[in-house]
Amino acid sequence: MNAIVLVIHIVVSLFLIGLVLIQHGKGADAGAAFGGGGGGGASGSLFGSRGSASFLSRSSAILATVFFITSLTLAYMAGGNVERSTGASGSVVTEEAAPEEMPADLPEIP
Repeated sequence: MNAIVLVIHIVVSLFLIGLVLIQHGKGADAGAAFGGGGGGGASGSLFGSRGSASFLSRSSAILATVFFITSLTLAYMAGGNVERSTGASGSVVTEEAAPEEMPADLPEIP
């Protein structure tokens, strides 16, 4: 089960990286509209139709959600494995008994 979730996690992360890299940034539209690229720039390119941007952003949001779910699932599975294998409670704080007396071989502090 752990291997299946790990494979899904890796595949989703690679697709998410790819989707983010192909998306067209908002700053690129602003640069093209205000004289970058040789033209005067029309307001249509800055505030124009978004076309595939909504599909890419929606797909990115879905993949990001799946990525977070698989991350939490893997963390839960890893925490359960540590608890079962070591018998520990999963707490970082340990209870140690404080020494009641000073050992006899240490000198007295004046």
